[in-house]
Amino acid sequence: MTKADLVERMAKDAKISKKAAETALDSFMLSVRDTLRKGKRVSLVGFGTFAVGRRAARNGRNPQTGEKIKIKASKVPKFKAGRALKDAVQ
Repeated sequence: MTKADLVERMAKDAKISKKAAETALDSFMLSVRDTLRKGKRVSLVGFGTFAVGRRAARNGRNPQTGEKIKIKASKVPKFKAGRALKDAVQ
């Protein structure tokens, strides 16, 4: 499912225009992004939780040259599915 497909589905289900659905979806995505950027979590009961995880520094290898490289520590977005979503998928 693409963003366009999701916007179309939201518009149909909520009986609103596609423009309004796209605005709502964009607002949701920006809100999640901004909250994660602050290091906080976004919990949607029954759906799941968006959080920020930490990836430790590690050694890697350049696949073209085989040269060893150091990969810096970083933050990564994570998503953990809620019980209702897990049950719906199974």
